[in-house]
Amino acid sequence: MNLSHFIARRIAFSVKSSFSRVIVRIAIFTVALSVTVMILASAMIGGFKREISGRMFNFWGHIHVTNIGARRFFDEVPIRMTDSLKEAILHLESPVSGDEPAPARDAVADVFGTIYKPGIIRTKKTIEGIVLKGVGPDYNWRYFRPYLKAGRLPVIRPDSVTQDILLSVQTAARTRLRVGDKMIVYFVKAGKEYRRRFRVCGLYKTGLEEFDKKLALVDIRRLQQLLQWRPGQVSTIEIFVKRLDDLAGVESYLYYNVLPENLYAQSIRKKFSAIFQWLQLQNINEYVLLVLMLVVSIVNMITSLLILILERTNMIGILSALGMARREIRRIFLYQAFYIIAYGLLIGNAVGLSLAYLQKITHLIKLNEEYYYLTYAPIHINYGFLVLLNITVVLVILISLILPSFLVNRVSPIKAIRFN
Repeated sequence: MNLSHFIARRIAFSVKSSFSRVIVRIAIFTVALSVTVMILASAMIGGFKREISGRMFNFWGHIHVTNIGARRFFDEVPIRMTDSLKEAILHLESPVSGDEPAPARDAVADVFGTIYKPGIIRTKKTIEGIVLKGVGPDYNWRYFRPYLKAGRLPVIRPDSVTQDILLSVQTAARTRLRVGDKMIVYFVKAGKEYRRRFRVCGLYKTGLEEFDKKLALVDIRRLQQLLQWRPGQVSTIEIFVKRLDDLAGVESYLYYNVLPENLYAQSIRKKFSAIFQWLQLQNINEYVLLVLMLVVSIVNMITSLLILILERTNMIGILSALGMARREIRRIFLYQAFYIIAYGLLIGNAVGLSLAYLQKITHLIKLNEEYYYLTYAPIHINYGFLVLLNITVVLVILISLILPSFLVNRVSPIKAIRFN
């Protein structure tokens, strides 16, 4: 039988002194509050990064393949998207020899050819710059469907060319266009002005202000006709991967083993590095907050442990006089501290997860979309990280309490008993 554990369990919360009772409650409250803040901070920052990166990937895809001669994003340098090239990207195969392992065969989810063409929307009262993104009949609209705010998505059939155009809410507001309105977009090609008629079929809003106010989606064949390109010629091949962990591997493998020499693969993380670097900076905020909360818990638990030891001076003296080793007495207080930490963790996890789910369902905490791209604070709970966080809190606090527990060695049994 573990005597230290038995005694600690009997005295864990059976403090008669009102002062000791207050100290124990403060310690439990501090641990619970720290864990609650840690859970909410991790869930909100994780949700924020997940939501923004998800919108970026849904908007642009994960990897862009362009002609190596296209130096700027909207350069009109055509590439030939053949069925064999599309199949090679969709079904990656390992080479006979190679220094790096190839990604899994099911790493790529979708492959689409697109064309980006700048133009100008001219209405009776406004002139607005726009970039048309042409997509084909094979485009998977599930990536855009969550952001549809009014009307419908463009209907792009293999046997006919549509005049549908999907505008952003911001562009529609500035140009005063509504669903069902007809509009004309002007283009410049080889010094000549061209114009094409479109009909607004729907409005979208991703929250990515810089992109929403610039892009509109149309039938890719309208742009192929304008540029006098043949069917199958596109300016960009957009690739969607199934798992983000495969992104870097797919990008590298495509460039070195699949694509012809005149094509170049670049991930969206590199193409829009500023946004993803900004998201990575959120990790620093998370780590700083977690460390601060952990330090607060450690300081409070050390203070509580010292007070509990002083409150139990008489017990320490009696146990020492009866022959109990000092290390066993120290374990009594460490076990007692463990019970306090465990109780605080239980309350902190319950409160933290409850508040996180409440925010996830009700969106009580709002954000300024102009600065954060979102109208509310998103929540993403990483349960693996949550388990690791709880284990870390217990271990770090208990290890930090080992040195203060040596105050037990300074208690003289004779003086302690005589004092009583």
